[in-house]
Amino acid sequence: MGSGPPSLLLPIIVLHILQCARGQSSYIIDTVGLSILPSSSVQSGTAVTLRCQVSVSHNNIPHLTHTFQITRDDIPIHSSTTTEDSVVYELNPARAADSGSYECRVTVKDKSKGSISQKLDVTGLQTPSLYLNNNSPYENEEFVATCSAPEEKGSLIFRFYQRFENGEPQRIKQLGTNGNSSETTLKLRHIGDCFLSCDYEINLVSGTRSSNSSKEVQILVKVLNITPIMNVTPHNVVFEGDILEVFCRVVSSPLKNIEVFLTKDKRILKQAPAMALSYRFAAQEGDSGELVCKAEWGNVQKQSYQTITVKELFSKPQLTVEPLDIFEGDRFELTCSVSIYVPDKISNETMKFSIYKDNVMLTGANTYSTMAHQDKNGNYTCKVHVASLMHKFVKESPKLVIKAKVPVSKPVLSVVGGTLLLGKRFQLLCHSHRGTLPITYNLHGPNGLNEQRVVTKIGEKAIFNAPAIFKSSELNNFLCHARNGQARPPMETGGMQLPRSTIIIEPVSQPVLTILPGIEDVSEGHNMTLVCSVQSGSPPINFTWYRTETAEALESRVFSKQEGTHSINNVKGEDGGAYYCVSTNAANEAKQSRKVMIRVKLAGWKKGLIAAFCVLIILALILVIAFKTRLLHFKRKSNAKLLVKSASTKAERLSLTQAEVNEAANVTPGMMGKSIWSEHVSGSESDDQISAIVPEKLEPEYTEVQTRQADPNRAPMKQRTDTVYSEVRNSQQGVPELTDGVSVEYAQLNHETDHHSDQSNHGDPSINGNHIDEVDNSVSVDIADHGE
Repeated sequence: MGSGPPSLLLPIIVLHILQCARGQSSYIIDTVGLSILPSSSVQSGTAVTLRCQVSVSHNNIPHLTHTFQITRDDIPIHSSTTTEDSVVYELNPARAADSGSYECRVTVKDKSKGSISQKLDVTGLQTPSLYLNNNSPYENEEFVATCSAPEEKGSLIFRFYQRFENGEPQRIKQLGTNGNSSETTLKLRHIGDCFLSCDYEINLVSGTRSSNSSKEVQILVKVLNITPIMNVTPHNVVFEGDILEVFCRVVSSPLKNIEVFLTKDKRILKQAPAMALSYRFAAQEGDSGELVCKAEWGNVQKQSYQTITVKELFSKPQLTVEPLDIFEGDRFELTCSVSIYVPDKISNETMKFSIYKDNVMLTGANTYSTMAHQDKNGNYTCKVHVASLMHKFVKESPKLVIKAKVPVSKPVLSVVGGTLLLGKRFQLLCHSHRGTLPITYNLHGPNGLNEQRVVTKIGEKAIFNAPAIFKSSELNNFLCHARNGQARPPMETGGMQLPRSTIIIEPVSQPVLTILPGIEDVSEGHNMTLVCSVQSGSPPINFTWYRTETAEALESRVFSKQEGTHSINNVKGEDGGAYYCVSTNAANEAKQSRKVMIRVKLAGWKKGLIAAFCVLIILALILVIAFKTRLLHFKRKSNAKLLVKSASTKAERLSLTQAEVNEAANVTPGMMGKSIWSEHVSGSESDDQISAIVPEKLEPEYTEVQTRQADPNRAPMKQRTDTVYSEVRNSQQGVPELTDGVSVEYAQLNHETDHHSDQSNHGDPSINGNHIDEVDNSVSVDIADHGE
């Protein structure tokens, strides 16, 4: 039991040693603090201490190091690594440049942490000091001025000021530096006393701060008496060849090391290290102008000016040519002359002329004449030699370039593009193969056309816009003139002759579509040709045929003549319809013909077949009609015999029941148009006769019974005529039987008649019999079959 605790401690120690060996240490940065002492706002020159303190928790890590970094406005100003938990950074003394936001960041191994930002404000700037190396400079003499603030640090901008008595300071210079002092060179022009001072400013993150002005330094600017005096003899105005002498000197100056210069047009004529100089020369053409005498001491200059004028004894010669426009083959003359000379000093006899071509003398006279040619082209000059008692003068004229012009050749007119579309506006080119530029072209044409083009550059063309023409012969109405000299007559075109390569295209006229063999002769099975033709138009011509019933073209072909054909073989009925054609050529103007309506006739064999069929139908109808007519006639004849035998029957046999009438009314619609009266016949003798006359037939037959109007002399009775139908059927023995067809009113008529007769004749049977016979005799019977 006593060995228990040591046995537990040993594994813990071993585990800790293993963790340290493996580097598995644990730590954490608790806090980082930054303090500024004595306070965050101090006066310039105060000693300021910045202390950075860190607190780290760890598992007994030996010799734990801390890296401290102090920044001002995010710019590092101090860095150190130590095992201590704090670091101190001193600002002694603190200056305005030390103002800003401070922060401390501590790094422990791979962990880092920063403090809260602390602001330090250092107020006040050191007053600068001004030093001059010369308190009494001459005017424009350079001297050195130094402005410094030795206790300040940072980037300072120094400014220098000049103040006159009873005036305000005026800034005369400003410059920046990285140090705490600035040295510069100043020079003053104002003569007399003045005061100089300086100050500076510093740019901080918080803003710009300016210092107080330095103590003023009084300075005296002295006059520098080195202005030179210049004299020109004998006069400022002389003739060329006269001798001139110029004197330049500095008078009564106590200074040494003064240099004197004589210049003209920024060119030094003479220089002397002493205080005076003289310059002697012979006046020449071009010496007129301003002479400058300068005196220099150090970097200070003074100058004086004199103007001289040199007159010419004779003017520069001029070389002229006649005529001005020189063409090859023309004669021209050169003349050398002097426009101005001084008769008191020279004369015409003393002047000698000579003419040169490309620096080769042609003649010793003042004129030269020759024929213009390419060999005579070149640069011509002339010279004049004059000899006086003391000098000789030679003057040369400016160069005269002579280049004989090439006369313009006969112009040629051509169509621009080589293609002429009749009826359209086009362009004409007027061109001369030879001729010196510039060349002026004039085009004259119909309707008062008059246009001008001037060709001044190689490659430029004279192109004219021409109105439309409708015949190629109208091109002869255009005329072009060309000229390249005012004194020369213009060259003009003759009759316009187009180059062989020119293509003249006449647009096509409206095409005409014709049908072969003819619109009226188009039949099935035959061939049809559509001919599309134009009266005018340049071939090749493209013809296209269309049929209005189809969207696509039937055919499109190019023909080398003014007519094109399209054939349709074995014409069918569906080939009928409206046809038209469209023609076009290189003029790209499509023209459409009028539409032609084509109706295709039937083929001959189809017509014959139809005619034969019609004839057969007609013959069949005739036969049917003839047969029916014959049959009807036979039936009527038979019915007439039956009617005669039926009439002798008694009157009471003619009465029909109402049911029979109604049954007779139910006849098919085809039979409703006929009025048939039937008489019911009975008796063995009548049956035999009907059977012998009417053939045996299953279809029903009808008879028409008509009542004759009663005699007015007889007893009155009810006049009424109605049509009823009775059906005559054949009995099994072949004898026709009459059924349901007699009108009830007909029975009533008999009844009334009998009644009336009884009343009139008091039962006389003879009268009644006669009346009945008349009624019976007035009935006619008509038999028809179902087909009628």
